[in-house]
Amino acid sequence: MRKESFSLDNYVHVYNRGNRKQPIVHHNRDRDYFLKALFYFNTEQTPHTPFRELNKLRLNLSKLEWPEDWPPHKPIVKIIAFALMPNHFHLLLKEIKESGISKFMQRLGTGLTMYYNTKYKESGSLFQGSYKAKVIDENLYLKYLSVYIQIKNIFEFYPGGLKKAVSEFNKAYDWVADYPYGSLSDFIEEKNRGIIEKDIFSELFLDMREYKEFARECMLSINLDEKLGDIMLE
Repeated sequence: MRKESFSLDNYVHVYNRGNRKQPIVHHNRDRDYFLKALFYFNTEQTPHTPFRELNKLRLNLSKLEWPEDWPPHKPIVKIIAFALMPNHFHLLLKEIKESGISKFMQRLGTGLTMYYNTKYKESGSLFQGSYKAKVIDENLYLKYLSVYIQIKNIFEFYPGGLKKAVSEFNKAYDWVADYPYGSLSDFIEEKNRGIIEKDIFSELFLDMREYKEFARECMLSINLDEKLGDIMLE
């Protein structure tokens, strides 16, 4: 994995796709592993075999908990938003420790690859290469990006597809809020699984009603791909 250089307090859009554009998840257990990886790899010090130890515990994904006998949970990044797609993922991260994003992404990439190869008897890299990363330094871009990650991506799964989701926005928005493999439910505080922190968005939006209206405007009248520029996976 390539070395990245991010400054403290940088917001960074991170994304990667499966090798040869193939799926990186097949079943809900794979998706659940992704959620657990986001939480349990985000700390200064993890046990040598964290998931082997976690497998002995009965975990409730509605609220991930840190085992009492582990080293203290000290996050190395803030996860602001995420979306897991069949063959790729998007993360919005904030660097809060020196080299925190690089360390976290190395753990995530290695952990997901080892899990996948062991379960599906494969070998080699799960991903098509090093993760892609873009530093975000404009608040408006951050707002657009949050909608792109949390809503537009998940709208693609809506029964009937993206166009139908946009045409019945309220219903589709509630549907996304119930979708467990994106961050909207935590973002609007319907759930609190312990994975994300809203951070700057608490300042950028007065409340979640304002966020919903901003998301509606984005989906109905704004070309997010155009606003966000080069965010597409190669």
